[in-house]
Amino acid sequence: MNAHLKVQSHHLERGAYLYIRQSSMRQVVENAESAKRQYALRGRATALGWRDEQIIVIDNDQGESGASASWREGFQRLVSDVGLGHAGIVMGLEVSRLARNNADWQRLLEICALADTLILDEDGVYDPASFNDRLLLGLKGTMSEAELHVIKARLRGGILNKARRGEFRSPLPTGLVYDSSGGVQLDPDAQVRETFFHFFETFSRVGSASQTVKAFRKEGILFPSRLHNSETVFRPLTPSTAMRVLHNPRYAGVYSYGRRQYRRAIGGKKTICERSADDWLACIPDAHPGYISWPQHQENLKLLKANGQGYDAARASIPREGPALLQGLAICGRCGRHLRVRYASRRGGLEAWYACDRTHNYGGADSCQTIAGPAVDKAVGLLIAEQITPSAVELTLEVRKEIEARQEEADRLRRRAVERAQVEADLAQRRFMLVDPNNRLVADTLEGEWNDKLRALANAREERERARQNDQLVLDKTVRERLAAMIADFGALWTDPETPNRERKRLLAVIVEDVTLTRLPKRGTTSVHVRFKGGRTQTLVTISPRSCAEQIKTSPAVIELIDKLLDDHLFPRSLTFSTIRASVRARWRAGISATPASRPSASPTWLANTSSSHAMTGCASAGC
Repeated sequence: MNAHLKVQSHHLERGAYLYIRQSSMRQVVENAESAKRQYALRGRATALGWRDEQIIVIDNDQGESGASASWREGFQRLVSDVGLGHAGIVMGLEVSRLARNNADWQRLLEICALADTLILDEDGVYDPASFNDRLLLGLKGTMSEAELHVIKARLRGGILNKARRGEFRSPLPTGLVYDSSGGVQLDPDAQVRETFFHFFETFSRVGSASQTVKAFRKEGILFPSRLHNSETVFRPLTPSTAMRVLHNPRYAGVYSYGRRQYRRAIGGKKTICERSADDWLACIPDAHPGYISWPQHQENLKLLKANGQGYDAARASIPREGPALLQGLAICGRCGRHLRVRYASRRGGLEAWYACDRTHNYGGADSCQTIAGPAVDKAVGLLIAEQITPSAVELTLEVRKEIEARQEEADRLRRRAVERAQVEADLAQRRFMLVDPNNRLVADTLEGEWNDKLRALANAREERERARQNDQLVLDKTVRERLAAMIADFGALWTDPETPNRERKRLLAVIVEDVTLTRLPKRGTTSVHVRFKGGRTQTLVTISPRSCAEQIKTSPAVIELIDKLLDDHLFPRSLTFSTIRASVRARWRAGISATPASRPSASPTWLANTSSSHAMTGCASAGC
């Protein structure tokens, strides 16, 4: 059918919408002919009878992909106007310009058919209300979507083929660079390399990403970060940066590709899904030099996973600041699960409690058991002190060497920062010396930069000197005194209040595998079954602390004695509560004023002159 026959008068009364789109900004800049061809469709609309003021151009989707309509505002406006009956015809150079998604294309066709709107492309004019035209437009939409898939498959296939060989160049993280031949090597900057080595060494020592960040902050060490222009700057280490470095396998010398999977949500937002190591598209160990080995990287990931787990699974918890010595090591002797740690503020301090309350929290049943921590921790601590005493001298030497090596590493990193500041100051000085003195605007700017670099150099030197003095002070006084105390008596060092709880827990985790606790309420004791790393076991028994009600409860022996005396001693009816109170006060004063030899004893016979109920009531009213 002729195009002029499809265009009716009611079509010409409405607007002609010209939709223009290119998939990327590079195409917009470089492929100008395509844009000219799309804008030239205005002539087609004029030839069909539309006036120039009726032609509405929608070109605010330039540089947007047609794979979905969720992020294309121009296409959404087009569909809205068509549904409102404002459009007589929709023009596009080809179907792929309007939509690459068959669902979006079919939705547009259905709305055009309901609104009696025509569609024009480079080949002709179509009426979506006509079956033949709609069938042809549907085939064109399907081919457009298939074309997008074929293009992506070709590009993706080449990338995957190179990635499986380890030859696809992807952006490298900070600390790794490409050399002139395209190979990956460690950053040639010595300060960057030594900072990364110190980072992984610190993590292996403290066993936690957050504790690594705290250690860097305490030592005053900055962490390198690469900007988009490949410039490296040094900033304070953050937990997110630490986690990103620990999870990146490139630092272990592994070439990896496809660790993440990107998906589009219903709203068009891109979501990222992490893949397991077995599902990576490429994983080539020892592909290039790294800061750690591949097995060490896997151990780090296991440690991070264990740190993030709850107590429902057996795990090796990292030491924390709380006083609970058996944190992460205590096991319930009834159900076999790890005990939770609860803290209560009492008597001006924190008291630890080991609780197994999962059945109560999740099932409404009674809790397995709750055990007070101080008595158990004290017994286990004394046991550990006895076990370590024979090797205290060797341990002292190793601890001292570790502290000295740690301080030397931190000082070396601070020295690198001073050297970098010196280089930048010298470079600023040379720039200032080479400028024309007559050009005061440039000279003043370069002089200001030189002064800033000199101030940064002075701050770096002062920071290094202050840190060295603090390290020397700690090593000379505090550490040496504690090391000497360790040689003399390890038990005294273990019970020293100034010894951090974190250090006690770290030492305990090296020696003890786990500790099984079982509370025995009838006996008033707690069974502590200690299992050491070597397989040896030892069982301790501790006295369970009594509750407040148990502490003020009358002894069963006293109650039994009162019951026996009630058989022969009765309560006189003439004795009133006031008489009892006066008698008690008189006896109390006589006991205070009398000598120890003549002081009356608290005879059970006198106490038993009353019935049990009346006697307790009288004492309560008398204020005993």
